[in-house]
Amino acid sequence: MEAESDGEVNYQDAYQILTPVSLIGPPSEGSAPPPKPDAFGTLPFSVPGEPVVPSHTGPGLHTGPGGLSGLPPLAAPSLGHPTVDFGVGATGPVAGSDQGFPGGLDIHTIPPELKKEGTDWFAIFSPKVKRQLDVALVHTLIHESVVCCVRFSADGRYLATGCNRTTQIYDVRTGRKICVLVDEAAGKASNLYIRSVCFTPDGKFLATGADDKRIRIWNIAKKHIHKVFNGHHDIVYSLDCSTDGRFIVSGSGDKTARIWDIVYGASKVLTDHSSLGQDSSVTSVAMSPNDQYVAAGSLDAVVRIWDVRTGQILERLYGHGGGVCGVAFTPDGKGLISGGLDKTLKFWDVSALGGGPGAVAKSYFGRQWEDKCTMNFTGYRDYVLGVAVSHDGQWVVSGSRNRGVQFFDAKNAAVQCMLQGHMNSVISIDMSPVSSILATGSGDSLVKICVYTHS
Repeated sequence: MEAESDGEVNYQDAYQILTPVSLIGPPSEGSAPPPKPDAFGTLPFSVPGEPVVPSHTGPGLHTGPGGLSGLPPLAAPSLGHPTVDFGVGATGPVAGSDQGFPGGLDIHTIPPELKKEGTDWFAIFSPKVKRQLDVALVHTLIHESVVCCVRFSADGRYLATGCNRTTQIYDVRTGRKICVLVDEAAGKASNLYIRSVCFTPDGKFLATGADDKRIRIWNIAKKHIHKVFNGHHDIVYSLDCSTDGRFIVSGSGDKTARIWDIVYGASKVLTDHSSLGQDSSVTSVAMSPNDQYVAAGSLDAVVRIWDVRTGQILERLYGHGGGVCGVAFTPDGKGLISGGLDKTLKFWDVSALGGGPGAVAKSYFGRQWEDKCTMNFTGYRDYVLGVAVSHDGQWVVSGSRNRGVQFFDAKNAAVQCMLQGHMNSVISIDMSPVSSILATGSGDSLVKICVYTHS
C-alpha cells in the first residue's frame, strides 16, 4: 500500500509533486535481476517519487509556468496489491457520512460475491450498498510511452490516445489501431507529449494539445494537419469541443482558457483578473451540454465558470484544499464534478445556470457558491487525477495516483466498486457518451477499455 501523505497541498508542493523525474528505471545496484514484463506488458516497478499528472480527459503533466515542460509526464510508484485500502466516504447535506469502503481490504480474503478477478485486473464491490454493477476488461492497448490522455468520439465508436509525439485512434469494439497521427515537422530534439485530445462531433477532425503550446486540428481521414492554433504561452493541458462542432475550448499553464472558432481560428481569452497573482494554471476544461458555459479547474484550487458568448466570468467555486485536476458536467448540465490534489471529489449544483441541452443561459455574475457543493467524496488515500460522468448520469468515476478507478452513485455519492489493473497512476479517464464503456490511460503506458453493466 502506498504511504499516505499528510497535510494540505500548497502551490509550491504541487509544483514539486508534478515535476517529472524519469520513466521506468533499473533496480538499484546489487538488487535482483530486472523482472520480465508482466501481463500488463510493462515492468512491474518504477522510480519512487514519480509525480502525478492532473487530468480531466488527459491534460498530462502540469509543471506550471516556467516549469520543466520538456520532461515526460509521470505518476506514482508501481506496487503490488495484496491489500486495498479504500477509505472513501461521502459527506455533505445529500450524501451520507459512511458510504465508503472499509479500509485495509485484502483481495485474498474478500468474499467471492464482492470481487471479480481477471488475469491482470480485479474489481472489488462495496459491502455497504447493494451491488448494481458488473464490470469486465475487454481491451488492453499497449503504447510506447506514458499515456497522457484518452477520449471517446461522440458516437462512441473510436478512442483517441495521446503519448510522446504520437496520437493514436482505436476502434473501440475490436481494439484495433486504425490511425496514428504524427507531426513530422515538429523538432525531435526533445519530447513532445500530447497532453489532450478531442474529436469534433462529426468525427472528421481531432484536436490535440501539446507541450509546444500549440493546438493542432487533424483531418483524420487524410492523416494530416488541417489547422494549427497558436496563442497559448504554456503547455495545453486540456481540450473540449462544443456539441455543434463550432468551438473548441482549451486550458493551459499560462493561466488562461481560450475559446477557438474552429473555422476561422479566432480565439477569445478567458481569464480571472482577480487571481493573476496566484498560480491559476488551468489543468482541466469542460463545456456545458448547452455549449453556453466553460468550466475550468486550476492549480489554485478554484473551479471557475465563464459565459461562452461574452467571455465574462460567472462563478468561482471554492472548497478544494489543493489543485483541481479534473472537471466534468453531468449530462443534464445541472451538476459539475471536480476532483483534485486534496484527495476529494466534489459535486456542485450549477442548475441555476441552466446549462442543460437547449436551456437558455442565465446570468448569476459575481456569486461565490461555497454553498453549492452538495456532495463531498472524502477519504481518498491519494490524489484524484481525472473525473468523468456516465452517459446516463448515473455514475461518477475517478482515476487516482493509487492506480485505481472508483465508481460512485451520482445520486448519493455511495461507492459502488473499485477497479485495479494499472501498474501506475491512472492519469486520464473517459466514459463513452453513448454506451457503458470506460477507458483509462496510465503512467504504465497502457490504455484499458472496460465495459460495465447493471447487475
